Amino acid sequence: MRRLWIGLTYAVFIILLIIPLSRIAIGAFDKGLSGFAEGLFRPEALHALMMTGLIVVFVTFFNALFGIMMALYLVRANWLSRKIKGILNSIVDLPYAVSPVIGGLMIVLLLGPDNIIGGFFEGIGFKVVYAFPGMVIATLFVTFPLMVREVMPVLQEIGNDQEQAAATLGAYEWTTFRKVTWPSIRWAVVYGLVLTVARSLGEFGAVLVVSGNIMNKTQTATTLVYQDVENFNVAAANGVALVLAAFSVGLLLLMEWAKKRKDVH
Repeated sequence: MRRLWIGLTYAVFIILLIIPLSRIAIGAFDKGLSGFAEGLFRPEALHALMMTGLIVVFVTFFNALFGIMMALYLVRANWLSRKIKGILNSIVDLPYAVSPVIGGLMIVLLLGPDNIIGGFFEGIGFKVVYAFPGMVIATLFVTFPLMVREVMPVLQEIGNDQEQAAATLGAYEWTTFRKVTWPSIRWAVVYGLVLTVARSLGEFGAVLVVSGNIMNKTQTATTLVYQDVENFNVAAANGVALVLAAFSVGLLLLMEWAKKRKDVH
């Protein structure tokens, strides 16, 4: 029975992952190496990949900063009532319950040029929706729980005895975090960063709604793949998708390296 379940696991793994990735790789070189290079180094493809990279950088930074802060508040902030913590926990989990497309629509309705907040930003020359800031916000909305849910269990497991001892000895809050808390949560942060980058690379629904998918302006790699498929430019779509898949595999290897480093320490 055990061998049967192991065999089924491998079969599912091959069908859902190996075969599609192999098909993407084959399709990317359907027109040869020159066709792959032509599809990948098109101006619109280079711009879309650059836009995706910029979004990943900004989202990863903000997610690390605010994700760690939120995890600390939810676990360590005794001045927050249980009810408020419950509300904050629900807000953190909201992206899990709401479709990314709906999340993108919420951002458009809140920050679009046709409402008060969006109109104010438009008036001062800061465009949010159908521009880069809106794409960052949409991706941040989708990825925000990843860092929080990685760090929170570690904080709960280690407790706060060492932090209280440091505070008793006169250490400042930042010193306590840097020398006591951070060494305990750093690998959880690494896992959260890897998951954030991977999710940001593959985000489609929320970004599609918020960006407007304007070529050479607000188009990301995933929305470019979607457009190429719609235009029957399948080889070029496979080329861009292969690059994203390669990054994802690299992130998985990084995750495994981080796990081994954690075991060593």
